[in-house]
Amino acid sequence: MDCTPAHWIIFPQKPYLQFQLEEELKLSPLLAQLLINRGLTQVDEIKRFFSASLNDLAHPFLMKDIKKAAIRIIQAIYRQEKICIFGDYDVDGITGTAILKLFFDSIGANSFFYIPDRLSEGYGLNFSALREIRSAGAGLIVTVDCGISDYEEVQFARELGMEVIITDHHEVPEKIPPAYAVINPKQKECQFPSKHLAGVGVAFYLIIILRKLLREEGFWTSQQPPNLRDYLDLVALGTVADIAPLKGENRIFVKQGLEVLGKTTRVGLQALKRVSGIENGLLTPDLISYRLAPRINVCGRLGQANKAVKLLITKDHQEAEKIAQELDEENRKRQQIENNIFKEACQLIEESGGNQRVLVLASSDWHPGVIGISASRLVEKYFRPTILIALEGNFGHGSARSIEAFHIYNGLKECQELLEKFGGHEYAAGLRIAKDNIPLLREKLNYLAGAILKPEDFVPKLYIDAKVNLNQINEVLIEEIQSLAPFGTDNPEPVFVSEVLSVNSPQIVGNGHLKLRLGNHLIDVEAIGFGMGQLLPESGSQVRVVFIPEINQWQGVRNLRIKLKDIEILSL
Repeated sequence: MDCTPAHWIIFPQKPYLQFQLEEELKLSPLLAQLLINRGLTQVDEIKRFFSASLNDLAHPFLMKDIKKAAIRIIQAIYRQEKICIFGDYDVDGITGTAILKLFFDSIGANSFFYIPDRLSEGYGLNFSALREIRSAGAGLIVTVDCGISDYEEVQFARELGMEVIITDHHEVPEKIPPAYAVINPKQKECQFPSKHLAGVGVAFYLIIILRKLLREEGFWTSQQPPNLRDYLDLVALGTVADIAPLKGENRIFVKQGLEVLGKTTRVGLQALKRVSGIENGLLTPDLISYRLAPRINVCGRLGQANKAVKLLITKDHQEAEKIAQELDEENRKRQQIENNIFKEACQLIEESGGNQRVLVLASSDWHPGVIGISASRLVEKYFRPTILIALEGNFGHGSARSIEAFHIYNGLKECQELLEKFGGHEYAAGLRIAKDNIPLLREKLNYLAGAILKPEDFVPKLYIDAKVNLNQINEVLIEEIQSLAPFGTDNPEPVFVSEVLSVNSPQIVGNGHLKLRLGNHLIDVEAIGFGMGQLLPESGSQVRVVFIPEINQWQGVRNLRIKLKDIEILSL
């Protein structure tokens, strides 16, 4: 199966709307176009986008059941009833668990946290854990980033004498668990405007309302209430790691949270930044995604995620250094395991010789904690919905990743009679399946995809904001682009296409990276294409490139550079 080249799509110009925004907001034509490309066309909306102020957050009371949940938690606090925070083992769940634990500790609540073991317990609430939690004396469970699909488990918790408050952001099933309160913005009856909060964002909204109600009751008489801004480093970390859309509330959380994270006083995050090679200063979503998040995620993938929660809440410098070093070492092991799975999966795909619409692969040699990352890489390579299943005995745990045109959660929902359990989002899901049902799942998903997907859906799309000539690139342009940051899902870093350029000094550097100089009759600039060595053009050839302009700093020297996204070789 061949990898498919990207189809370039240039956003259409909208001159009249562009002119309106230029006039009303005093914007450059290019910046106005970039905003339009991101669906930002109303003046008030654009002002909120640029300010990203905490004052612009939607009111917590718009979230269904949140006040009910907060009142129940406050009752538990006053009674010194033991509260269990039950979190997921990914970065979103870990950070959400940490902010609830830190907040509860700050107000003297009697609480502890529980993160299930990915390998032995799987995702979400489970009967064994609930027995253990009850034995520990808990009367109330607050879930983080999980619980919305756990009907039978919530029912069992009630039978054991515990009440459950669900905080989650995953797709809501038809049969909602019989919890005391369910906080999930995706519920049909929920009036909260942002439907795509990460789990940590939902948890943060819960502590907003808790702080508000406690302050109204005069809870803090001898001390100041906790400053909720101090929690935004963790909210930003979890939101970015979960690939949540960076618009609305999420943009506010991340923009404000990156500032807090850059100068965080949490000894655990300071230690993690050091082992990740991150210097002090403002962080970016890329640094979270590629350096911090993998190290936090790794203990949930290969070991116990409790360790990561401890890292985020500890005040002990030595403990923080020890855990951070352990996570760094485990992350190196994870990378090797992931690479092996990816290579084996590619071999299986090539050996099959088929051109399946949905890739469903299984092996007893694969580690269930790492298959999700490998599935994402396979989607990037083959641009097909992909499910990797790690087999153990007669059952397997699977991770699914998908493309824009195929809603993987809905696809699995159509196959639920073949699954033991499943849950997730539009682009990512998890499942448990009997080994004998895997061929049936493959067959049915491919049948469903055949009815939905068209040939063009299997071609990756590279969206281009505008044509920008090489001589237009300067620091003023880059500053304009940076005013749109932070970049991420639904607010991608602006991408441009060049005029026809000449290639000079092409070479492959590092681990398959393309380095060259590109020029017109007025100027030439350095260009770098990470992982693009296979596209090496000859010196003197004519090309068009899709790129992101940037300032490259090396040994104190700042230079303009363009980061390549794709290259079209026109002629020699």
